[in-house]
Amino acid sequence: MWQEELDDDRPFVAPDDIQDLQFSIDCKTLPVDHAQGLSRAVLAALSWFADEPQAALHLIHVAGSGNGWERPEGAAGVLHPSRRTKLVLRVPKHRLEDARQLSGQVLDVDGNRMLVADSSARLLSVTNTLYARHVVVEDPALNEQDFTASVVAELKQAGLGFKKVLCGKTITFQTDQGPLLTRSLMVADLSFEDAIRLQELGIGQDSYKKLGCGLFIAHKSV
Repeated sequence: MWQEELDDDRPFVAPDDIQDLQFSIDCKTLPVDHAQGLSRAVLAALSWFADEPQAALHLIHVAGSGNGWERPEGAAGVLHPSRRTKLVLRVPKHRLEDARQLSGQVLDVDGNRMLVADSSARLLSVTNTLYARHVVVEDPALNEQDFTASVVAELKQAGLGFKKVLCGKTITFQTDQGPLLTRSLMVADLSFEDAIRLQELGIGQDSYKKLGCGLFIAHKSV
């Protein structure tokens, strides 16, 4: 889906209903496929997290490449988080203090030690273009066109206005329920209000958001 033209330059301040809580971490290594392991560790540390419908977990992301290093793509690959790498939880405002209890804890992510340190809260992004690294493909038999159509239908059902939707890279995670196929997704030419709403809602089942799927972040350009 690719329409043109958007005219929305009104000043807008993001509400604080749902925020991203960023934690500094000390973690030497993580599996590339750490969705299930990180989710399990966070759920064990925060007893309320599983039952909070607006709580979600961002997967750990490191730079794609640098100084001759290339980010590994295979599930068996290993990531090396830097000192600037953050663990991020997306939580409603009334859960911020509960989520801060993660500070000082040591998480075991599939045998990898992660010390969680100080946290800071950040409002959701005021932008017209959003990006999700992982959106679950409910039916693996869907081709790209049909998957895009299903996403467009879900976004419209949520009452969101947008003009561009583009899906991309396919990645499969191994979970306790079996393989989980995902695609990256960009949604562009949103109003600021709808961009905030999409970040608050995400896309897909709530259980997937606890695995780092269906969460939107700012995308700098189309």
